[in-house]
Amino acid sequence: MSATYGRTASTGPTFGGGGTSAGAAQAGIRRSSRLHTPLHYRIQRYGMETLAIAFGLVLAIWSVLPIYNMWMIALETHDGVFAGSIWPEEPTLESFRVVVTQDFWYLARFWHQFGNSFYVGLSVMFLTLAIGSLASFTVGRMRIRHGWMLSNAALMTYVIPASFLAIPMYRIMQIYGLSNHLSSVVLALTTFATPYAIFIFSQYGKSIPMELDESARIDGANPFQIYFRIYLPLMAPALVAVGTYALLLAWNEYLYNFLLLSTPESMTVAVALAQFLNSDESPWNFMMATAIIYAMPPIILYYGFRRYMAAGLTMGGVKG
Repeated sequence: MSATYGRTASTGPTFGGGGTSAGAAQAGIRRSSRLHTPLHYRIQRYGMETLAIAFGLVLAIWSVLPIYNMWMIALETHDGVFAGSIWPEEPTLESFRVVVTQDFWYLARFWHQFGNSFYVGLSVMFLTLAIGSLASFTVGRMRIRHGWMLSNAALMTYVIPASFLAIPMYRIMQIYGLSNHLSSVVLALTTFATPYAIFIFSQYGKSIPMELDESARIDGANPFQIYFRIYLPLMAPALVAVGTYALLLAWNEYLYNFLLLSTPESMTVAVALAQFLNSDESPWNFMMATAIIYAMPPIILYYGFRRYMAAGLTMGGVKG
């Protein structure tokens, strides 16, 4: 009994000592890991942040560089365009004065062509909003049987690239006597903008409760009153987003403007800018100044309605 107790007593301290040393070793490892793990994560986080900042700077420079070159050339004199300097040695606003006053033979109809661009852009915008909102209201709110096929069929038009349809569209406009008329461009661009509008309006309209329509019908409202007094006001963010898209599409379009408009009186600025390249010695400073002035309305429009565009495209602008 005593021997056994002795062995137990003798081995007890030994076992306890071994456990203490193992626990101390594990504690040391844990302390070491606690000391080194945060540093590792900090290095990793700082490395990722540095890469993200570097990538962002590259993207920013890549995006700003063309705009910087446009301004640099616009502020140059005609002889200093190809001087190779980073900044104009003698910057001048003469190019902008020439554009505004139309004091160059390529710019003799600049403001008239600017008005043509506004006419085409606003017409495409209003037609796209009217057709798209009416189609989405008919499909989503009137509960027409198999109405979803209209939205899907409209989107199928994007399977064929717009450039492939340029020649058939040109032929159609000739047959109907719309060649060299702004209406031909308006109709063509509305055709390409409407399917996208129908899709966005249909998706956004699903967030508007149907109970509002049912309550209006109980109060005696007809479909036109529901459309104008309930549907359109609640669709305002989507209307702004799609309207801006349609306007910018028409504002920057070149191919169909070039094919369907052939005289300086009917041209838009997007096509007239290309006329500068027909000269033996292209006035690049005038062309860049014209491009900057022409780009101002879309920039103002985008930043003025940016909040509404985000709400319309994310379908988050409707309050319950």
